[in-house]
Amino acid sequence: MSEMAFVPAIIFLVIVAPVWIIFHYLTKWRIAKTLSADDERMLSDLWHSASQMEDRIRQLEKILDAEAPGWRSKAS
Repeated sequence: MSEMAFVPAIIFLVIVAPVWIIFHYLTKWRIAKTLSADDERMLSDLWHSASQMEDRIRQLEKILDAEAPGWRSKAS
């Protein structure tokens, strides 16, 4: 009777289990490859912050150019 259970167990371990494991990790990989809603929101916030900082830096450079014309050569 134990011989009858041995064959399905071997088939399961050789065919079913590897395919199951492969599909499991493929699904996990696909999920991890996409951005979640929180990640997209955070990326959007970071993009907005970077844009604001870029605008502020431009404004500061304009002010420095007007008030201290040689500041760029001193910074190098």
